[in-house]
Amino acid sequence: MSLEAGSPMADAEFGGMSIKEVEIEGKHKPLQPHWYEVYVQPCIAELLGSTLFIFIACCSVIENVESTGRLQPALAHGLALGLNIAFLGNISGGHFNPAVSLAAWLIGGLNIVLLLPYWVAQMCGGAIGAALAKAMTAGERYVNATGGAFSAITSDEQIPAAIVGEIVMTLFLVLAVCMGAINEKTKTPLAPFCIGFTVTADILAGGAVSGACMNPARAFGPALVANYWDYHWLYWVGPMVASLIAGLLLRLLIGGREIRLFLK
Repeated sequence: MSLEAGSPMADAEFGGMSIKEVEIEGKHKPLQPHWYEVYVQPCIAELLGSTLFIFIACCSVIENVESTGRLQPALAHGLALGLNIAFLGNISGGHFNPAVSLAAWLIGGLNIVLLLPYWVAQMCGGAIGAALAKAMTAGERYVNATGGAFSAITSDEQIPAAIVGEIVMTLFLVLAVCMGAINEKTKTPLAPFCIGFTVTADILAGGAVSGACMNPARAFGPALVANYWDYHWLYWVGPMVASLIAGLLLRLLIGGREIRLFLK
């Protein structure tokens, strides 16, 4: 015997609700994401993305042809980062950079529970990517390029210019991420490529000053594998200071209503 819609039995109560109401609620109730997708998968994406990005970045430096100057590393860094963000960004946000993760947390774009795991994943990805670059490249070239580690600074006199360069260049990059991918008012589907182009522009402009790192994970991986730690601290201080500045700018001045703290 079938039940027709609208019949008394079809509208019978089921736990205080009619069968119709239960069906309607089941259709409209949003699915809650699995804990794996919320906490584990983003960290895996950060690990994978950081590994691929830093592998390409280190190889581009180690195998750089002298006649191309900074163009080869600049293009390789920018394209690798943009592509990684394009296919992994919807899983983790596509940070692959502790400075970006810090800024994202400061403006409400990242759960604080994920901040430290993101940093660990990015550092591990940096080390794995640098190790893969060492395994792939010729020994002599690897040594000459210090494994893709940053060796542009050779004396204390270069430190002020290098710190200013790292702060300004990282600020440019972090603003591209926050304004292009997080801030609702300025978010754009072209964000992955805008962010990649920002990295390319920074390396072309400031590569000779500090190496244009903008990313502590990018500095840490090859420094660990090549055991080259000269002025390594600078590549943490500059990017992290830039993240704090970017967070203040968005929270106080240029962020959308959902990010700004005042004058909403």
